[in-house]
Amino acid sequence: MAQPQCVVYDGGVAHPTDAAPADALAEARRRGGMLWIGLTAPSDDEVSALADVLQLERLGVATALRTHQRSKLERFGDHLFVVVQPSRYDEPTETVQCRSVDLFVGPDFFVVISGDGAVDIDRLRALLDQHPDIAARGPLGVLWGTFEYVTLGYRSVMDEIEHDIDEIEEQLFAEDEGVSRRIFALQREVIDLRHATAPLPAMMDRLEHYVSTRMPSGEAPGYREIADRARYTDARVAAFRETLDNALTIHATIVDQRRNDQMSEMTRTSIEQNDQVKKISSWAAIGFAPTLVAGIYGMNFHDMPELSWPWGYPFAIALMAAVSTGLYLVFKKKDWI
Repeated sequence: MAQPQCVVYDGGVAHPTDAAPADALAEARRRGGMLWIGLTAPSDDEVSALADVLQLERLGVATALRTHQRSKLERFGDHLFVVVQPSRYDEPTETVQCRSVDLFVGPDFFVVISGDGAVDIDRLRALLDQHPDIAARGPLGVLWGTFEYVTLGYRSVMDEIEHDIDEIEEQLFAEDEGVSRRIFALQREVIDLRHATAPLPAMMDRLEHYVSTRMPSGEAPGYREIADRARYTDARVAAFRETLDNALTIHATIVDQRRNDQMSEMTRTSIEQNDQVKKISSWAAIGFAPTLVAGIYGMNFHDMPELSWPWGYPFAIALMAAVSTGLYLVFKKKDWI
């Protein structure tokens, strides 16, 4: 079984130790300080063994053993169970990476569990080394520092998403054919981020009330500030989703308009072609009438009475003109020519 990372904090000063969690907890209590414990990708047995040492509620432990949880806050007696999701944005792939971290907060201990090992818990502990005043405030102070780190991390993620949305708007009006795929992909990432941020306002309101009841002043301004930031974050992420929905609608409208324009152009071309066919057919019929008459009289049969008729030639010419003129008038009336 892997040994958890144990650090005893006394007045904000870190004292790393290789002792077992039970001995480290006894040392922290002897010093009047706090024990910080970190577990990376632990097995169920490791979590259960630690729960026995810290006397954690079994329901909270069972909850911690679940995977792919959203941000949440639960209270079990004097212990808090918290799930937070630090996030980072990968610009080349335009993906939001949200990884959950389980926290157990007791009167004199603070446990950080990275279930899949995706979150560097050493970075979370480094905050305490950089800011001893946070660790000096005990487990609730460390919890505040953790939320401060997580919520500030959302700001950079949102800035990157906003930059991509600005690029999408430019692509929309440039009629980039690949913009719809990009919108769908970014929309999926925003939804994942919303799962991490949406529960935070209610969580921070509960934490503010919980901490304020344990403060001499009856107030928890630090948690109130993070609660305000959580509401701002949630509102901004929700606005991103609405913007992307609108962008998708605009893209669909542009595509439909483009198709309508293409259909209109095809219809106009087809009408023009039909007009040309009508004109050609009309003039062909008009030209065919004299040819037909001339062809008949050019046969020179002996029994054709008009061949010996003195007015036969003028009659043939008149007949050609009459037929052609009649056809011209008919086609003109039908607006074919």
